[in-house]
Amino acid sequence: MNGSPVATTPILYLARHATPDWNRKDIRYDVAPGPDLIPQGEEEAAQLGAFLRGAGVTRLVASPLVRTHRTAQIAGAIAEAPVTIDEAVREYSHEENDQAVFDRFHPRLAALFQEAADQGPIAIVTHGGPVRVLLERLGIDRDQLWHYRRQFDHQNPLAPAAAWELTRPAPDGAWRMRLAFSPTPFAEYPPAVSHV
Repeated sequence: MNGSPVATTPILYLARHATPDWNRKDIRYDVAPGPDLIPQGEEEAAQLGAFLRGAGVTRLVASPLVRTHRTAQIAGAIAEAPVTIDEAVREYSHEENDQAVFDRFHPRLAALFQEAADQGPIAIVTHGGPVRVLLERLGIDRDQLWHYRRQFDHQNPLAPAAAWELTRPAPDGAWRMRLAFSPTPFAEYPPAVSHV
């Protein structure tokens, strides 16, 4: 950056970790370290990194679990953006409900959105559950959310290593949310309609 202010609306990317070893039954999924990435996941993380580089992401903030941290390390190296770990963006734990997840995550999201106004786009590498909670609480259309949840594993609103783009043109205005990237194909919302 040349020190001049960013002239566009701030952008955050909510990215999900890449594919971990889903077969690990000997460790909890929601407690660090959790399962690590498999080779497919490492390739997905590299694709996420290429997308984030093209999007001009200036830094990545990751959950402390190994699958998110490793995804962010791979993606950050390709995007040439530093990675920091933040407990606030961790996995949805068995002890938490949606409100608890939102209460810990939203203040961090709001602070990072303010930073993005000065620094440029920022990516948060987190988990499918917290992404769902944030999209719901930030006002996504229910039909839109379910359009994506029906497409991906465990009814997550995005595939492994995929990313939602969040913008808010007016400080008190509605959030604009779109699934901006996925390493696997998906059907966009709304479905294409042709008028005859």
